[in-house]
Amino acid sequence: MISQNTITQVFETARVEEVIGDFVQLKKSGSNFKGLSPFSDERSPSFMVSPVKQIWKDFSSGKGGNAVTFLMEHEHFTYPEAIKYLAKKYNIEIEETERTDEEKEQADTRESLYLVSEYANTYFQNILHKTDQGKSIGLSYFKERGFTEDTIEKFQLGYALDEWQAFTDEALKKGYNINFLEGTGLTIVKPEKHFDRFKGRVMFPIHSMSGRILGFGGRILVNDKKAAKYLNSPESEIYHKSKVLYGLYFAKQSIAKDDNCYLVEGYTDVIQFHQTGIKNVVSSSGTALTSDQIRLINRLTNNITVLFDGDAAGMRASVRGIDLILEQGMNVRVCSFPDGEDPDSFAKSNTLEELTDYLNENAKDFIQFKASLLVKEANNDPIKKAETIRDIVNSIAKIPDQIKREVYVQECARIMDISESVLFSTLAQINKKESQDANKKYKQEQKAFQVVKPEQKPSKKVDIQYELERKIIEILLLYGEKTERFEDLVLKEDEVSGDLILEPVVQETRVFEKIYLDLQEDEMQFTDERFKTLYYSIIDKLNQDQEFSTRHFINQIDQDMAATVTSILMEEEKYSIDDWERNQIVPKKKTEKLEQLVHQTILSLRCFLIEHKVENLKNNILLENANAKSILEDVRDYSDLKKLLSYKLGKVISG
Repeated sequence: MISQNTITQVFETARVEEVIGDFVQLKKSGSNFKGLSPFSDERSPSFMVSPVKQIWKDFSSGKGGNAVTFLMEHEHFTYPEAIKYLAKKYNIEIEETERTDEEKEQADTRESLYLVSEYANTYFQNILHKTDQGKSIGLSYFKERGFTEDTIEKFQLGYALDEWQAFTDEALKKGYNINFLEGTGLTIVKPEKHFDRFKGRVMFPIHSMSGRILGFGGRILVNDKKAAKYLNSPESEIYHKSKVLYGLYFAKQSIAKDDNCYLVEGYTDVIQFHQTGIKNVVSSSGTALTSDQIRLINRLTNNITVLFDGDAAGMRASVRGIDLILEQGMNVRVCSFPDGEDPDSFAKSNTLEELTDYLNENAKDFIQFKASLLVKEANNDPIKKAETIRDIVNSIAKIPDQIKREVYVQECARIMDISESVLFSTLAQINKKESQDANKKYKQEQKAFQVVKPEQKPSKKVDIQYELERKIIEILLLYGEKTERFEDLVLKEDEVSGDLILEPVVQETRVFEKIYLDLQEDEMQFTDERFKTLYYSIIDKLNQDQEFSTRHFINQIDQDMAATVTSILMEEEKYSIDDWERNQIVPKKKTEKLEQLVHQTILSLRCFLIEHKVENLKNNILLENANAKSILEDVRDYSDLKKLLSYKLGKVISG
């Protein structure tokens, strides 16, 4: 178990904007940062990070919390994993208390798979550098590819011995469980034997965005028609190839900084580019590009440059991926290399300056690239040219932004020498058909749903008491420790007339004391259990501590409560997501009229509760005829009190 001292030090040191900045491209927005949600597919930023409060909120998914909860949500870390990750990031030494046998037995399966993968990564590197077979075969291969010692070490490249059980036997000898060796795919288990999956291959470890080992890619070095040239780890609890990009761990900061991502096909393409000096490059590792992979890039930049071999097969593969990228609303450029060259070989034979110049000069907008490629294939055949134009318009139809679509239609008309009106007409037909298909599908789903659909219930009314209780928690969290001058109206007897009049009384007190005393006077109880727990926890904390810190408070409560607190604290940050102030819409800050806000919230809650009480009393008259007179007196008294409170509330609001 990690010691409490280490956990406290991690919370004190970690900066939420720095932690999240490793995974999400954040842009300054007033005192906060905002970016695209890493939890949903969106094109307008709804993800907000507050350095002051040290919390984050994703308004699209509703998730929120501190640096630790982000890692748990985004990287699917356990709580100890998140603490260890932050300790490593900030060079904090981890103190651990002795774990019980029961705790060891309950070790998380995912953590066990990670541990096995990390062990394998170290093992393969040791084989590469410290054995004769590793040096003569594996290391020689990497050197022939032009990789330096620093590059080999940085990308943690390795070698698996050309023996059937070398890795598995060594791992078992070290005490690793055969079930986890099989679970990662490193070992293939048969009824009477087991053997290594990556026998006789050079190894490319595949990292998560945070640097953990998810799986491996292995390349065979002998000519064997029965064996695949490249072999990847199978799908597992920690490795999902459709959601991983090779090299992203090493490229993420450069991608965000350069606001562009180069997309290549293979492991060596990534490594060679990186060694030459271009680091914002990733690979789909030989698999077909997926939407999840594109969204990974979209967290860091909106711009992708697809790089591919000069051969026809590579070009066609890139064309297929372009439409998928366009659907995500991203900007796509395409660059091909001369015949016989691929990103790896071209980067190897050119300097950084030469490679950079080539990319800048030859990267084309997707419409130019696709048009030139398909026009060549059409070979002046009118029918093929028509098919080519339709193919291009189909790609344009994928683009969600209307302005971009129009610009691309104009560009296509210029390149293909065809009228814009024809292209716009074709585009409209495609969009209409897609819309009709979508409506048809929707109606079919609705029809199927209506068979078992129960009678529609009326829409749920706003829970006024819930909202008011939530507002009280918000005020306590944000302003509870502040001292304010509160003016209240108190009933007093007029010395001349003897009538009861309302006289203003001013009192200076801390906000939390004002709220606590007013609610205590009414013997008011919270109906929402979470708010009730939070209310007494905050009051207790404010009573004990001279300086109340929401950051410390969030770190000390459980994760469910922390999520509730984060949601409340980040509520007002929604306004900055849409840049209201830039549009000359400026919401009034709560601190400008804090006294008014406190009075208004408490009085509104009291009025609501009294109204609720009066309704209950009226209903009781029908059931308790004997006490009807007494109940009517209570109703009158409560009604008089409500009038008084309503008057006070009116004065507060108008003031």
